[in-house]
Amino acid sequence: MRVDLVAVDKVKEGEPLEVNPPDMPALVVYRIGEDFYVTDNKCTHGNAMLSDGFIEGNTIICPFHDGGFDIKTGMPTLAPCAIPIKIYQTVIEGGRICIET
Repeated sequence: MRVDLVAVDKVKEGEPLEVNPPDMPALVVYRIGEDFYVTDNKCTHGNAMLSDGFIEGNTIICPFHDGGFDIKTGMPTLAPCAIPIKIYQTVIEGGRICIET
């Protein structure tokens, strides 16, 4: 199933954007160059929203404990994070970012 999230021009490089599609957990959309990525918004280490964190290269840094995840793979890159975050396959359709679920 394809879920429409947000217009491409609303996502700025270096600025994680929270989106809240119906019947899904909160998600965060990232832009790295001309590519877009989507992950769950909640950190797997604690009750923090990754959209409140900051991006360093391909890593989203959690605002609570400075742990990090690779935006492209969801894998933890900085302790204390140890459990991957869920990533979603993105599709650009009509100038909008969508995910496959």
